[in-house]
This record gives sequence, C-alpha cells and structure tokens, in this order.
Amino acid sequence: MLKLLPEEHLRNLFTFDGIWLFPKNQCKCEKQGSYNFEDAYKKSELPAVKARRQAEFEHFQRREGLPHPPPLLAQPNLPFGYPVHGVEVMPLNTIPIPGLQFEGPAAPVYEVTLTATLGTLNTLADISDDVVQGRGQKQLTISTSDRKLLNFILQHVTYTSTGCQHNRVDTVSLESMSSVAKFPVNIRYPVIPKLYDPGPEKKLRNLVTIATKTFLRPHKLRILIQSIRKFYPDLTVIVADDSDKPMKIEDQYVEYYTMPFGKGWFAGRNLAISQVTTKYVLWVDDDFLFTEETKIEVLVDVLEKTELDVVGGSVLGNAFQFKIFLEQSPNGDCIHRRTGSFQPLDGFPNCVVTGVVVNFFLAHTERLQRVGFDPRLQRVAHGEFFIDGLGSLLVGSCPKVTAGHQSHLINKDKELAALEKTYSKYRANTNAQTQFKMALHYFKNHFQCST
Repeated sequence: MLKLLPEEHLRNLFTFDGIWLFPKNQCKCEKQGSYNFEDAYKKSELPAVKARRQAEFEHFQRREGLPHPPPLLAQPNLPFGYPVHGVEVMPLNTIPIPGLQFEGPAAPVYEVTLTATLGTLNTLADISDDVVQGRGQKQLTISTSDRKLLNFILQHVTYTSTGCQHNRVDTVSLESMSSVAKFPVNIRYPVIPKLYDPGPEKKLRNLVTIATKTFLRPHKLRILIQSIRKFYPDLTVIVADDSDKPMKIEDQYVEYYTMPFGKGWFAGRNLAISQVTTKYVLWVDDDFLFTEETKIEVLVDVLEKTELDVVGGSVLGNAFQFKIFLEQSPNGDCIHRRTGSFQPLDGFPNCVVTGVVVNFFLAHTERLQRVGFDPRLQRVAHGEFFIDGLGSLLVGSCPKVTAGHQSHLINKDKELAALEKTYSKYRANTNAQTQFKMALHYFKNHFQCST
C-alpha cells in the first residue's frame, strides 16, 4: 500500500529554528509572545479593512507580476518527465518538486539518481532505506524493480534549501543509466508588500502627496502653492529647501524641511520623498503652475488600473518622452536614449509607455523610494533617475494632463531679481560637474558610453 510519511515525521524532517518550513494551507504563530495583527483593529471595522487590504495587495501583485506562473512541466519523455521552469523555494524552506516521472524502457531494476548543489533531497514516500538512499543529502538514489513504486517516490521528492542564499539558482540533475536531465530551482524570498491604506472613502488627500524641491526662489514656490490650493485645497505638499534663508509658510497642509545651503537637487528630492506617507507622490518643480488641465485624478486612475510605476504629464505641452535602450558588454554597457515612446498604454488611448518623462509625474511612493535619487548629483539631473530605475520602473506618459510654467522674465523687485541672479549661477552644471557625472555613469552604472 502506497502511503505518505505521517505529519509528525515531516515536522521533524523540515523544521528550522523551531519553524516548520514546509508548504501548508495557512501559517500559524504558535510560539509564546506572538501577536495577531488583526487585533489592532476593532471587530466592527475589520471587514472593510480586509477588503481594502486585499484590493491593495492585488494591485501590488499586478505590478510585481505576481503570482508567478506555475511550474512549466516537461511531458513524459524518454526517460524522464521533469519541471523545466518555475520551481521556487525560500531559503531554508522545503518544497515538493513537481512533475518528476520515469517513462523509460522496461528494466529488471530501475535506478534513478538526483543530485543538488545548494540544497538537499528527500522523499515523502514511506519506504525502506534499501530502496531510497541518501535521504536529506545532496544526492538521492532510488533503486527498485517496481516501476509504479519508482514513480510514486519520484512524485513525492522534496528539495530543501540548506543555506541563507538569496536570489540563487540551484541546478538539480536527474540521471538514469546514460540519460541525464537538469532543471533549475530558484532560491529567493518573495517581495514583501508595502501597502498604503487609502481609507474607507479613498479621498485623494489620502492617496496623493505633492513634493517639490526649492532653492533661492521663495516667490516661485509661493505662486506654485497658491495655484495648487486653487484646485486642491487640502492635499499635503512637502517642500525640501536648501536656500540660505528659510521661508515662513502659513499653510497647515505644507510640510517644510530645510537643508544645508546648496545641498543639491537630488538630495532634496530624497528628503522630500522620504517624508511621503501616501501611496502616490506627485513630483513638481517649484516654478510650475497648476491649471484646470492639471488633473491629478487622471494620473491616479492610470496607476490604479495599470502596472505602471511612474506616469508623467506634460509642462506647457512638452512631455519630454524618451526611450532607453541598454546594450551589455563585458567592459561596460552602452546606454542609448531616443525620443518618443515604446507603445500605446492599454486601456488609455491618450497615454504611452516610455522610458523617461518630464519633471511633472505621479509615482508609486514605494517604488520611487526604492530607486532613490543619487545625492551626488547636485545640479542638473533628471534622466539619471530613470537610468537608475531601468529594470525596476515601468514608465508611462499621459501628455493631456498638463501643468503650466511660471514666467522666465526678470523680476522687477530688486531683492527677488538678485535672488534669481544668484540662483542662475547654480542652475547649470559646471565642466567639473559634467565630468563627474560621466565618471559616475562609468563607475556606478558600469557604462561604457551613451548616445
């Protein structure tokens, strides 16, 4: 009679540090001193919280490409059936290996050997050691004259990750006589979600924070805030300022942070986004203007319904769309930037998928914080952020959502004109800074050249 090992036996086999690291329907926190996080909510509000949490989790999964496709199994082929893709295990955990099967020619005795490198092998089959040798070792050998028993054992072979390797791939080999098959086992943790509760009414102020960096332009910043308040009176605005004199802003929804003088453009961006506590952050320059065409809700709708991480609008009709292409080579990669977009954005006929967008964009806060802004870039820098995010950020552009721009005319106020003159000295990169940026791409990004 074919049977599996009892649960108690399995617990002894696949327990690490007192935790049974084996697939089960529901994990449990049974150890003394554990906490049930649902207890943080009142029972009356828990169903609504759960519903919102599930909706946000599903959105997170869509953006992360989760869940991963099921293992791709090879059909029985002489002499093996085995998984060719999709076998994953967390470090120190155990999984059954799906799809193992022997379909070779008849023989007096069948002998199959499995070998791993980064883990150990076992079988859930309750069978004697003269049939299965090497349980819990890197090499497992099955020897039997019973073909049905052989396949039963193979169908219940397990793989256990034995180290704290993360993002590693083990190659497991399956051998019988002169035939050898190999398949990958991916060892990695899943991405831990960082979900933002939008509240029961999903108000815009609970979804979006506006962030900006300012420097020696208090008059520009005041005009920007005034224009924001005309259309969005209660949205939080976060300001990072590395001017020589701090401003006084009388607005309960503005968070104002000062920095050392001239600390820099990307350092200010990092400070501003580090304080965001909403799901999305809208980045704007301090000399922009909100108009009737500055529809944040449209950009929110795009991010809510697609897998995009960043979606840009346009400023005075300029969407600043660029595609990024990467060529890899041993001595350094080549990065290429081209104007335009890759393709239309499904479901949004006025939007496209691209690589770089203008300085007016809405982004998933967690994604923006994960990529970050290199604080070594102090003056002119923008595309560098999207280059750093290549492979991590999916970028789109919806040019019909527009922001205005304040006048470039010289201010008639002498004090403000003097500020703008000082500002202009810091506006452009010096030759030394341009050289440093090139060196940064070469070393940090391992680039050889760009076009």
